[in-house]
Amino acid sequence: MSLLKEFETNRLYLIAVSLEDAAFILELLNTPKWIRFIGDRDVKNVIQAKEYIKVRMLPQMEACGFGNYVLVRKEDGLKMGTCGIYKREGLDGVDIGFAMLPEFEGKGYMYEAALEIKDLAINHFKLDKLNGITLPENTASRNLLEKLGLQLKGTIRLPNDSEDVLLFSTELRPKEVST
Repeated sequence: MSLLKEFETNRLYLIAVSLEDAAFILELLNTPKWIRFIGDRDVKNVIQAKEYIKVRMLPQMEACGFGNYVLVRKEDGLKMGTCGIYKREGLDGVDIGFAMLPEFEGKGYMYEAALEIKDLAINHFKLDKLNGITLPENTASRNLLEKLGLQLKGTIRLPNDSEDVLLFSTELRPKEVST
């Protein structure tokens, strides 16, 4: 499995997050929806954003070959959000996660990016299962996970979290049946 640094869709480039994305990550982490649905990461300046990228984002990309990708609109180079695959303690399999700046919501960009991420999970990374987690009140994330073909499996509480989240999941490869 090779490290995939960049790929594209019809309207987007998806580029592996780097320290150069610190100002954008600072903005994204401090949007009202990030704070409400993902949590306040207490990242309040570019220096803290670089540290967050270095400690929370880059190690997984280096260890697993996948992680967080920045969504860049082809037509003007604007950074709009992130989407990626994450290993999370307490989950069987990987988790697809995503976040978008408010001004780009509702235009289909995240679905386009997440569909590509799902395809990469199957065809490039050869993963067997894809999960998605969200708070029950995050209707937009629930709808996107269902549109991607993930089914609601129930609620779970991840280690070190104080709230239950909804668990969505799908098998990416058919299970072999023994006869």
